Amino acid sequence: MSIAVDLNADMGESFGDWVMGQDDALLEVVTSANVACGFHAGDPDVMASTMALAVQNGVGIGAHPGFGDLQGFGRRRMDLPHRVLAHMVQYQLGAAQAMARASGGQVRHLKLHGALSNMCSEDETLARVCYEAALAVDPDIIIMVLAATAQQRVVETLGCRWAGEIFADRAYNPDATLVSRGLPGAVIHDPAYAAERILGMVQAGAILPEKGDPIPAAIDTICLHGDGETALEIARTVRSVLQDAGVTLRTFEGRSGVFG
Repeated sequence: MSIAVDLNADMGESFGDWVMGQDDALLEVVTSANVACGFHAGDPDVMASTMALAVQNGVGIGAHPGFGDLQGFGRRRMDLPHRVLAHMVQYQLGAAQAMARASGGQVRHLKLHGALSNMCSEDETLARVCYEAALAVDPDIIIMVLAATAQQRVVETLGCRWAGEIFADRAYNPDATLVSRGLPGAVIHDPAYAAERILGMVQAGAILPEKGDPIPAAIDTICLHGDGETALEIARTVRSVLQDAGVTLRTFEGRSGVFG
């Protein structure tokens, strides 16, 4: 049976004269782009240029909302009222939709960023607040979730389209959440190891945590980062290894209902 996966990357994270990531090069590697919406990173000019280049490359565009935390790059946890959290997601999604349309494209999916994503991978209530807020704006949007976490459990009950995501350069805990960036080995820097590990997960249809048993997972898309020293090399190596193994790379269409 043939296997097809999407490759996604978080981008549009530069701000004014401060450049973050290698977006131009990554847009030649990935099939989907998660574009920062100005809260944790990015600005209107960066959003516009990133989305225009995504359209040129035939790359699917996604909104990538996070906490209003430019200084901490959206990686600091915040305790916000649910109403505020919902409006925060809706505001950023609306901005992404406007900039995508002006660039000749459209927002296909939504992926939460950083600490907001991590919190929602642990807390179904928070995930539901964010996803229901997004769906109230666009009922057809595809929600990208951390596979086999609370995020997935929520979208399975919402009747929306969703896509399961795994990470090429991040280590996993036994419960399918990501190892905290502050711990040794949390971020993988070796391109060959990252690619071999991802190919193993795709072929197994499971997350392979650093400790514990394989976790069956909906692997629709693979996240490739662009803001580390070896990140671009990892992205290119993962793409090459998957293609050499006969895996088809294409933008996800989304799924619905319960996985498995």
